[in-house]
Amino acid sequence: MAGCTSRCRQGVLKLIQSLQRLVSGTLTKDKADDELEMTTVCHRPEGLEQLEAQTNFTKQELQILYRGFKNECPSGMVNEETFKHIYAQFFPHGDASMYAHYLFNAFDTTNNGSIKFKDFVTGLSILLRGTLREKLEWTFHLYDINRDGYINREEMTEIVRAIYDMMGKYTYPALKGDVPQQHVDAFFQKMDKNKDGVVTLEEFVIACQEDETMMRSMQLFENVM
Repeated sequence: MAGCTSRCRQGVLKLIQSLQRLVSGTLTKDKADDELEMTTVCHRPEGLEQLEAQTNFTKQELQILYRGFKNECPSGMVNEETFKHIYAQFFPHGDASMYAHYLFNAFDTTNNGSIKFKDFVTGLSILLRGTLREKLEWTFHLYDINRDGYINREEMTEIVRAIYDMMGKYTYPALKGDVPQQHVDAFFQKMDKNKDGVVTLEEFVIACQEDETMMRSMQLFENVM
């Protein structure tokens, strides 16, 4: 199947909004029951118990997410084009395409150009309900674009610039071209302890844990969704 249709895009957008209600606690039991009743086809993922054990979502939450995912995207996968379309709706005043591209790649752990339900829900479990260490490790892998186990200045500059572009005028009413690079230089000064030009996972985690401002600047997923 060549990706999701516009109906799928809207469906996945509603799915993400349902997830936000789950996380915030505003999706009550009655509301959850209503969500289940709205689906016309009963989908039950194989290994639901395993997913419940592997994530921080309850069985009911996984059922809601899975039914929405499969009902709106029968292929069982979301491609990058659809993901970008969905993400752009959360940031209408900027260009979210590049950040969505990097975020999609972080979810696409198998690097096959699509996000399956297991990848989707496993990543969200970490980012929304994981420990601080788990969130930082996931964020490190987002910044590690070439997946070589290190973050270099070029990779961090690309992500930081993508975040600025995504936030649009609310982030920089008078952005100068060198602002992202200035932020990257400041990050590296604090993170690259041995001054070898790259940041390791441990350097990243320690620096973020020691500096609250830096951790906010890393734009953890829950703050930009």
